[in-house]
Amino acid sequence: MPARDIYHNNLKNALIKDQWTITHDPLRLIWGNKDMYVDLGAEKILKAEKLGIKIAVELKTFGGKSEVNDLEDALGQYFLYYSVIKRRESERTLYLAIQNKVFLDIFENDLGKLILEDYQIPLIVFSIKEEVILQWIPKNPIVN
Repeated sequence: MPARDIYHNNLKNALIKDQWTITHDPLRLIWGNKDMYVDLGAEKILKAEKLGIKIAVELKTFGGKSEVNDLEDALGQYFLYYSVIKRRESERTLYLAIQNKVFLDIFENDLGKLILEDYQIPLIVFSIKEEVILQWIPKNPIVN
């Protein structure tokens, strides 16, 4: 199993505060003879409809020497997991989770905006200090 990201527990706590139930830590994916691990699986039950919304969340720190290289790695991992989840757990939406500083430094600038426009990758933007979710992009999957 892969090592946990430095902000893993901060993200997990933010999801719990947002009333998500952590169902997998990590979420194991299998394709052929390859194992992959998405950082978290979570679910929220809508009591009125008695339906659940399921998500998978891959956390990226962007702590390397090059933001562009970190972005390349994050996108590659996202699309690899996306392809498997689409076929194995199609009821689950895959999100890329990033701390607010990364969102502001990368996804609020030209290259990040281009990537979001072209690929529409769902993001969870969270505060590592307050352990809260600041933004769901495109929007929160639960309509209250």
